[in-house]
Amino acid sequence: MSQSERKSGLFVAPGDRLGVIEEFTPGPGTYVEQGTIHSKITGCTLLDMLNKKVSVYPLVQAANVPQVGSIVSGQVLDMENKKAVLRILQVGKRSLSGFFTGILHISDVSPSYVDTMFSVCKTGDIMRAKVISNKNRTFYLSTAEKNLGVIYALCSICGNILRLGKRGMRCSRCGNIENRKVPPDYGEGTT
Repeated sequence: MSQSERKSGLFVAPGDRLGVIEEFTPGPGTYVEQGTIHSKITGCTLLDMLNKKVSVYPLVQAANVPQVGSIVSGQVLDMENKKAVLRILQVGKRSLSGFFTGILHISDVSPSYVDTMFSVCKTGDIMRAKVISNKNRTFYLSTAEKNLGVIYALCSICGNILRLGKRGMRCSRCGNIENRKVPPDYGEGTT
């Protein structure tokens, strides 16, 4: 950047020269090569003249995709005895930028022994889970933590919303009682 261009808000591309380390501290969106600070991303510059720091901020938000360690919400699409397939709908509170599928295996459901996935969830349930792996571009999920599990469920007989009761999930319409792996905040603020 020349002396006349030393202001915030300038559009820069990856590799553009922003200054030298003797005059600025490199900030987010920058990298240093042989004492020269360059832009790492396409975006706008932000010059903090008080702290002598240069940063580059992207013009657009990055795509929202699941990452290992992130908490996701998804709908159960398919069930088998030992696994469930979920369509991931959200990462945290943000909706996804595309269609992603997650697999919840029976060994990752609970810290204690679980006999069958049908006692954990049913097709159509909305679940909160943690991404534990993305091997081979498949998201493997876990609900072993206390705050993870089914957050919204419908009765398998009549389709009414199930309410959390003392002996499991109870349907107020037909009286059907079902089991699910639910977190303490079941039914609060579901999407």
